[in-house]
Amino acid sequence: MRQTAAALILLAVAAALGPAPAAAQAADPAIVLTLEEAIAMALGQNPFHLAAQEKINQARAQVRQAVSGFLPTLNAQGTDTLEEKLFVLEFPSMIPGEPPTRMSIDFTKDYQMAFSFGLPLFAGGRLTAGYKQANLGVKASRETVRLSEQETIYNTKQAFYGYLLAKEFSAVAEEALRLAEDFMTNVKNLYEVGMASKFDLLRSEVQVANLKPQAIRARNSVEVAALGLKTVCGIDLETPVEVKGELVAPPLDPVSEAIVEEALAERPELRQLDYQRLMAGESLKMARGALLPSLALGGVYNVWGDALNFQKGTWQNYYTISLSLNLPIFNGFEARARIGQSKALIRELDWTYKGLSKAIALEVRQAVLENDQARETLLSQEKNVEQAREAVRIAELNYAEGLATNLDVSTAQVALSQARTNYSQALYDCAISQAKLEKAVGRSRSESRSN
Repeated sequence: MRQTAAALILLAVAAALGPAPAAAQAADPAIVLTLEEAIAMALGQNPFHLAAQEKINQARAQVRQAVSGFLPTLNAQGTDTLEEKLFVLEFPSMIPGEPPTRMSIDFTKDYQMAFSFGLPLFAGGRLTAGYKQANLGVKASRETVRLSEQETIYNTKQAFYGYLLAKEFSAVAEEALRLAEDFMTNVKNLYEVGMASKFDLLRSEVQVANLKPQAIRARNSVEVAALGLKTVCGIDLETPVEVKGELVAPPLDPVSEAIVEEALAERPELRQLDYQRLMAGESLKMARGALLPSLALGGVYNVWGDALNFQKGTWQNYYTISLSLNLPIFNGFEARARIGQSKALIRELDWTYKGLSKAIALEVRQAVLENDQARETLLSQEKNVEQAREAVRIAELNYAEGLATNLDVSTAQVALSQARTNYSQALYDCAISQAKLEKAVGRSRSESRSN
């Protein structure tokens, strides 16, 4: 009876609470990420890349600002006089003994409105140079975005392959632990029938205990790598992801002899410096334009009145149209200083271009050597894993027959783990070196081969 009553109470509580929400019944579906999907997501959601894209909008706004310098300006101003002190005139009396006569005169108007315009006709070439400089700024900002895109793609590949490598290392650690546990069980069975010593049993147990922390660290490394990949892709850290892919050697891309020349022509940093050099030239023109005369057309239209109505005769008005010529004679050598500053900037950009060109050539050659080294290392490690696995099998059989020691088996297992680790690392190095080479050459996303 007590069990029946308890069951009825649980049913009543469940009915009162109602059905569980869908979010509690089923976990959020994991985001499936392949390499291409991760790259696309990073280019669309990575905050640093999105911030770089805003530089184009800033540059376009500067173009509109430069265009505004050619257009006329129109201004309107209205004034309502709230309080004023009247001007008082005093006239002496013509009759002896009488006080002087005083008269208040209002010289101001209670309501005044003014409309003015201005139009630059010639500004010493500064407006044209400013417009050209702004357009060059748009082109330079596009190279900034292209550089950000290449860096984002490389960082995504690095995070993606890093996750796969961490997963492989975790699998290696788990296999090493499983082999050690299986061998410990085998030693324990042999010990129970008197075919293994206590020392062998203790040694196998110690080996298992030593491998467990390594397996735990390897599993944690997978979680950390997943968080890094989600950060690069702009995914919330709490969102589950499922990474689909394997560490494989990328297809061999033959390296041409003109790869350095390709990098010098395609790297966005050098293109950006080219545009900055042209922008500095326009700045020099603007600085020299400050020494030239300027010509502008302007006009003012004023109306005023004592009453806020539109009856005839209430408002008075006048207007002026002027043509002003400004001829700089002496400005404290400010223009000369700006000219010197622009020339120094041009020289700085020239030196930077030369230094960066040499650095890029070195980076490309280094990337080629690292790629060749990674592929050679991979070739040397391909058969090593199978040989190490066969060595473990033979060592375990020999131990069971009394032809090998516990140390022989442990050594073979360690060699297998090291071989698998080296092979996985070689695959990772090969994939990353290929991605680094593509970035060093300055290839865009469409030209980069996905690995």
